[in-house]
Amino acid sequence: MGLFNVSQPTVFLLTGIPGLESTQKWLAGSFCMMYTVALGGNIMVLLAVWEKSSLHAPMYYFLSMLSFSDMAMSLATLPTVFRTFCLNVRAILFGACLAQMFLIYSFSMMESGILLAMSFDCYVAICNPLRYASVLTNQVIAGMGLTVTARSFTTLFPLPFLIKRLPICRSNVLSHSYCLHPDMMKLACADITVNSTYGMFVLLSTIGLDLFFIILSYILILCSVLAIASREGRLKALNTCMSHICAVIIFYIPLIGVSTVHRFGKHAPRYVHVLMSNMYLFVPPVLNPIIYSAKTKEIRRNIVRMFH
Repeated sequence: MGLFNVSQPTVFLLTGIPGLESTQKWLAGSFCMMYTVALGGNIMVLLAVWEKSSLHAPMYYFLSMLSFSDMAMSLATLPTVFRTFCLNVRAILFGACLAQMFLIYSFSMMESGILLAMSFDCYVAICNPLRYASVLTNQVIAGMGLTVTARSFTTLFPLPFLIKRLPICRSNVLSHSYCLHPDMMKLACADITVNSTYGMFVLLSTIGLDLFFIILSYILILCSVLAIASREGRLKALNTCMSHICAVIIFYIPLIGVSTVHRFGKHAPRYVHVLMSNMYLFVPPVLNPIIYSAKTKEIRRNIVRMFH
């Protein structure tokens, strides 16, 4: 008997927000606005960095990578969210659902790796500024970007196959307007220990380690900042990291929240799961370009210049 010769539905049925089905068309306007801000804002950041040669520096290269991953994350969820809320078309093919799940997690892990690279950029800029140009060369930055991308796709490559080996027979109705691994896994009428264990392993060995090293880098940065004699110097040094700190907070807090709810909040109301998942997918792409445009004068000036 083949590995994937199991009972699986041809399609899954997506769900909007439980209890608010009658107002989904009104909610569609809010989602459209968020997608417009996420895609438009991140495109503006990418164009601002691309067009201005003075922004061809490590910090802005990493910011471009962050904007690209945010934009890709939004594009991965846009088709099914739009169809569910605007057109009331809930069906998605099994293969398309697996592909969407893979892309969502890949770009999410990529964003975590980029945030770690940005924390290293902040660490070198503050703790060892004289070696900044020699440490963060174009070759090193390109290597970091390729490593983050390769890690995301290779680590998550087994995930669709682990789902395909499960017999899905309880239902074909998912709890969200996009495909997530815990949501699909719970529909199986077989032992899901392997899927659950692998998912936890991936989460801790990649995103968990990224967060650990980000916290460690900021401990070292804080020690270096406290050694600066002048108050103005300390504030200036901390201000260079403020945008990155905000990006870390708005990415990791919803991610930790949705992971906790899916694993330990089995008896929580369905709308809690949906709310946490939507925060995890929508908040970073929407807020990151706003934060970096507000806190980075060079980005803000070039975006304003493009409109003029």
